[in-house]
Amino acid sequence: RKSVDELIKLRQSGLKIIYLGVETGNPELLKKIHKGVTYEQMVEASHRVKQAGIALSVTVILGLGGMEKSMEHAIDTAKILTDIDPDYTGALTLMLVPGTDLYSDYLSGRFVLPDKFGFIRELYIIIANSNFTNCFFTSNHASNYLPVKVRLPQEKEKILAMINSVIDTKDLTRIRPEYMRGL
Repeated sequence: RKSVDELIKLRQSGLKIIYLGVETGNPELLKKIHKGVTYEQMVEASHRVKQAGIALSVTVILGLGGMEKSMEHAIDTAKILTDIDPDYTGALTLMLVPGTDLYSDYLSGRFVLPDKFGFIRELYIIIANSNFTNCFFTSNHASNYLPVKVRLPQEKEKILAMINSVIDTKDLTRIRPEYMRGL
């Protein structure tokens, strides 16, 4: 809601970075999770932040589309990341929390989580289809199966080859064990 001028004043007062939970670029999923903003609103707000000279860090959530919307979620998330062009991106992996609507959908079978390699496939698709000017991209949160730290676009081909190798081999020794994952 802040104007560029208001953001500039905040930067001049010492604000160095703004964090934005994007979660997904898929308009249908944004509504389903009650995000409260649209794709367009997040892109517009991000551009104001960057115009004001403040660093922007965004977060996306792997698996938010479940099995049914996995590819749409990944492609649309890559698109919004490209449109935002953040300085930093963090990908987290969805972990279901008891008491939430999504958890209830999971218990009833209306929402099916991707398997371990399905989450990693989404990570691959997001990175492969995103175009950044200069972004430090990570998936090193404790929720993730495959920790990644990479500068994009500089190291894009190298990281895509590594992720693809993990998916192709399905080698469980190369991913974080379930007992080590957490919120």
